[in-house]
Amino acid sequence: MKPQQFVRAATGGLLLAASIAASASVTSPVIGKLLWSEEFNGPALDTAVWTATTGNGCQIGLCGYGNQELQYYSPNNLSITNVPFEPATRALAITAKRETVGSNQFTSGKVDTSGKVQVKYGLVEVRMATPKVGVGLWPAAWMLGTSPQVWPRKGEIDLMEMGGRQPAGLPPISPDQFVGANVITFNEAACVPGNESCAASTAWQTKNWYTPSRSLANRFVTYRLYWTDTQIRFSVLDNGREVDMYKAPISTVGSPALQAPFYLLLNLAVGGNFTPAATPEQITAPLPGTAYVDYVRVYELDGKGEVKLGLGIEPEVGRFGVFTDNTPVDNKQVPGVSSDVYIWNQGSMTAGDIPPYEGTGVLAFRYFAPGQWFGGSIQSRQVRDMSGFRNGHIKLKIKAPANVAFRIGMQDTYTNQNAVTFPANTTAYGLVRNGEWGTATIPVAEIAGPRIALQSMLDMFQFFSVDGALPNAQFQIAFDDIIWDSGVAGTPQLAVKPAMAKAASVADESAQTGASTLEFAAAASGWVDVHYSVNAGETQTVRMRQDGKASRYTAGGLKKGDVVEYRFTAWDAARGVAVDSAPSKAVIK
Repeated sequence: MKPQQFVRAATGGLLLAASIAASASVTSPVIGKLLWSEEFNGPALDTAVWTATTGNGCQIGLCGYGNQELQYYSPNNLSITNVPFEPATRALAITAKRETVGSNQFTSGKVDTSGKVQVKYGLVEVRMATPKVGVGLWPAAWMLGTSPQVWPRKGEIDLMEMGGRQPAGLPPISPDQFVGANVITFNEAACVPGNESCAASTAWQTKNWYTPSRSLANRFVTYRLYWTDTQIRFSVLDNGREVDMYKAPISTVGSPALQAPFYLLLNLAVGGNFTPAATPEQITAPLPGTAYVDYVRVYELDGKGEVKLGLGIEPEVGRFGVFTDNTPVDNKQVPGVSSDVYIWNQGSMTAGDIPPYEGTGVLAFRYFAPGQWFGGSIQSRQVRDMSGFRNGHIKLKIKAPANVAFRIGMQDTYTNQNAVTFPANTTAYGLVRNGEWGTATIPVAEIAGPRIALQSMLDMFQFFSVDGALPNAQFQIAFDDIIWDSGVAGTPQLAVKPAMAKAASVADESAQTGASTLEFAAAASGWVDVHYSVNAGETQTVRMRQDGKASRYTAGGLKKGDVVEYRFTAWDAARGVAVDSAPSKAVIK
């Protein structure tokens, strides 16, 4: 089921390029230590950091990737190579070709760090060279929010993109002398006919570009993103001179999507809505064409900036409030700040007027279309790891007519959904059906069932109608004080064959001496997560890739002497539970 109506909108107005005092950090930045970098100096793409895209978007139900793009992405179009016009430089090469794959007449390359590396704040630098874009090539270095929300709610930050239509009023200029930047988020003010996604763009009717005096083709420049919790600034470092893309920094105040982690993407698209080329016949750019990325680096900016490996999710513990005001909890979501409330079918349900059970907030709904289905949810803006709650309970207050049947459920980020049923005129899970506020206590193991990945949750609470038992009269229903309680039950040990970890040296090329990787493997038929830390640092959680009956993940960026502590969480299908392994340790040699 897809949410169809947004009930509680995030506060804040449309993102605008606003005048900021000259003393602002992004305009007078203090650049600190290097937090992370990818130098692309190895023999091949580091798959512990980057995932290569395969397909034309149809494989994810988004043919043309939502932009009517014409290329088919293939790992064969990616390589690490010496740059022809700068032989001492080794870089990632992304090549677009006139090559037929299925219905696509072009191939190209795209990589991302989703689930592997995420960035929040700091100075992000990308040193990049583009081919002659002509008409049809669309190189880009950009970022997407790690939130499980759909675009544009998760946010998009474009450090650079070329090949687009130039704004009216600008003197005619070669497409190879025009590059822009952009920030896109969701905003209700942007919900107009023709923009049903409600995407709010900072580049709309705003100067967001750089026009160098000579072509950008086949030469390196450095694109910079200065990013704090209040501002964003884009610039280009060209031949030692730094030029701003926008006339003034962009305010991010009131935009939660821009105050959360993002992952990185690098690609070279062919055609699409951004370019003047909508059909293969309109592509006139010289092919093959190659974009080169020398490096990606992230630095501290005025003391801000963080880079996390893997999913970067800290497990929730104790009592977690999904929707509550005054009840003591260890952590909680706040609608409009860290979560959103949805009504799924606005043709049957709208906001109600039942007073809260406690505090000032309540989920109250009015059902007004007898015979129609209904439903709603509370969706987290960031992935929640609830793996420690499988032996606990979900406790909540419900006020509903006795003669209405409904279901309470949840959904993970992999679209797995499960629920329990509250039949009409029946006491279930402790809820007495007398039309007044009552308490329901649902075992997490029962509502999650065998499919839900609790370590990667999206909808922490759902309610919806029961097929075959749709209400035949109008009514109101309300929910309040929704708490996940982990309980006190211990966590069983991992019921799989012993896991193994082994160190593997990275090729000693381009002075990458001492760098190493750590491969994790666990023999299990279901999903497996690895939780690991380096030198007692922050724990990273990563969903491992299934390979036959085993699951594997390779952690990169390690060095000799690093101490890696790790454990596994796996789905034990025979017992119907997720279980943990004993902790282990490996030392990189």
